Amino acid sequence: MVRIAVVGAGAWGINHVRAMSRTPGAELVMVCDSAAVARDHAQAISPRARVVGDFGQVLAAGDVDAVVLATPAKQHAEQARMALNKGKHVLVEKPLALGADDAQAVVAAAETHKRTLMVGHLMLFHPAVERLKALIDLGELGRIFYIYAVRANLGRVRQDENALWSLAPHDISMIEYLLGDQPESVSARGGIYLQSRIEDVVFVNLRFRSGVSAQIQVSWLDPRKVRRLVIVGAQKMVEFDDVEPVEKLRIYDKGFDRPPAFTEYAQFLAIRDGDVHIPQIPMAEPLERECRHFVDCVEHGKRPLADGQSALRVVRVLEAAQKSLESDGAPVEV
Repeated sequence: MVRIAVVGAGAWGINHVRAMSRTPGAELVMVCDSAAVARDHAQAISPRARVVGDFGQVLAAGDVDAVVLATPAKQHAEQARMALNKGKHVLVEKPLALGADDAQAVVAAAETHKRTLMVGHLMLFHPAVERLKALIDLGELGRIFYIYAVRANLGRVRQDENALWSLAPHDISMIEYLLGDQPESVSARGGIYLQSRIEDVVFVNLRFRSGVSAQIQVSWLDPRKVRRLVIVGAQKMVEFDDVEPVEKLRIYDKGFDRPPAFTEYAQFLAIRDGDVHIPQIPMAEPLERECRHFVDCVEHGKRPLADGQSALRVVRVLEAAQKSLESDGAPVEV
């Protein structure tokens, strides 16, 4: 059994408490949170775990093999590095850090101590994203033209990070994973409405080395909850709607066909308006899959799907986007 401590049992961390308490191969031995209310909630969910209020107690615990960090983003890098330096494996929530230098230091600590470092890029463990990846790799969509994603809702407003750092890691990690490619440049513009110096809505444009372009819109100031990703390919187009309870993916056999011979320019491109296919996807909770994957990697020494290097790439994109935000949308190389 991999003995786990969850640090941070707040709005999202309590889900890690719940997931790790029932993950095969894991034993949740400790939960840490500075708030008494969060500790009581965690104790009710996992009565056999020791509940403490000081992170130092987790670091000193001899019966903790791995640490899950679900703390505020500004604490991720320092706490992850401290845990790795104590010889513990680490699953840290996204983003890995709020700067590339700090992220690089965490990756270096994991490599030095030969410990598993994994980052909570949750969407990589979504069954619909797994199906999307297979469609792209098999060439079902043809050459990918462009991608756009929207992640919006009303709340939760953050005080230590803007909407870019809070929400965009999901879509950046997902798009990089699906394309198997990295952005070469990024530009971003945003709006500040609720708090000073913290963007509530951000529009990000990415240009990948393959020539694919992607746009990401993130906002916590929006009338509707939207979790949508659209991929436009030469052969087919796909819409992934994570708010949809059952029909997560819609595959559109739509596009333009080029006839082998033509006599007029108007005949050069012909619209193809085919069927819409809604595949049946056996659903499983992404967080539970993420936790199982982490435990498996720790147990067998495997490289995580969302490893430190991939998380570092995401932080570099976020950092470039932040520089663009501060430069009124000027493109920044990644």
